[in-house]
Amino acid sequence: MTPKDRITQLIVHKQPADRVGLYEHYWPETIRDYWINEGYPDKDRLPADFFGYDLQSVWPITDPGPLKGLDATLEETAETRVFRNGYGAICRYWKTKSGTPEHLDFTIKTRQDWDRVRGAILDLDPSRVNLETARTMFADARRHDRFACLGFCFLIETMRGMIGDFVMLTSLLLEPDWIHDIGRVYTNFYKKHWAYIFDNVGRPDGVWMYEDLGFRNGLFASPQTLREMIFPYHKEIVDFFKRDYNLPVLIHTCGDIRQAVPLIIETGIDCLQPMEAKAGVDVLQLADAYGNKLAYMGNIDVTVLNQNDPAKVRQEVMRKMGGMIQRRMPYILHSDHSIPPDVRFETYRYMLDLHRNHGTYK
Repeated sequence: MTPKDRITQLIVHKQPADRVGLYEHYWPETIRDYWINEGYPDKDRLPADFFGYDLQSVWPITDPGPLKGLDATLEETAETRVFRNGYGAICRYWKTKSGTPEHLDFTIKTRQDWDRVRGAILDLDPSRVNLETARTMFADARRHDRFACLGFCFLIETMRGMIGDFVMLTSLLLEPDWIHDIGRVYTNFYKKHWAYIFDNVGRPDGVWMYEDLGFRNGLFASPQTLREMIFPYHKEIVDFFKRDYNLPVLIHTCGDIRQAVPLIIETGIDCLQPMEAKAGVDVLQLADAYGNKLAYMGNIDVTVLNQNDPAKVRQEVMRKMGGMIQRRMPYILHSDHSIPPDVRFETYRYMLDLHRNHGTYK
């Protein structure tokens, strides 16, 4: 099978392929500052090329914030930068390493603030889209016959970035009309901009929606609240991709999302990623509960990988990858989020050796 055929079989048909699929995400400094000194040949070489991944992805919508054009650096030190982004969020970032930004303030804090800016995202704005980014990725993926995905952050990620966690979570209960208005506006926004991308670049092989639903210890809100306030828009955007463009949809959602999996299946999502082991999620338990209603990507615990102990890595990978092969469930090998810089290059190569030597469906 070609890489594209393999991922299509796993994600679209939700059936075993010739072997388990392969893909990965990284912290920016993992390759740039660490692996390049441990044997990775060139910091500018795509991991998909070097490691032989089956899938390739890129984000073509560059700035969906209602305050686009007002972004600016507000303060800078040798180690950090305070930046106001297109959502109006003011955050402090590390300059040389990754990490969750420190949220200092938000321009949009109330329904009235939102009403003053929402008009900026009601219409199609081609300047918010980098068509060349999509074209370049398409060409590279097709040259290697990989499965090409276009990605974007959706509703909860948008609200967390624009109004902050506290206002978002309290407003789910106290101001539901406001949350529904944000949901309506941004669902329309993404449908218009994705249609523009597809009309001008063509269709990818799939779409990847990034939408964290939970903390380490549970969901952001009850399943019922999510069903009423968030998932109607998930269903609408998934229907748009699948019905209008015949595209499978993957979802990236962090945290303990186990109670949300039935909702995810109801929306028509095809593949669940990354299934955080650190939050108590186990891919074998999900496969036993939901079978091939989903394809599964991830769940290899980075807190095991970063111990850099081959015996422990083997136990983690073989239990999960081997268990999915035994169950004949559609599975793509991937970490339970992304590879941090304390995972040694040799350790990651060993994980790929396990995939190469033991990742064939029987």
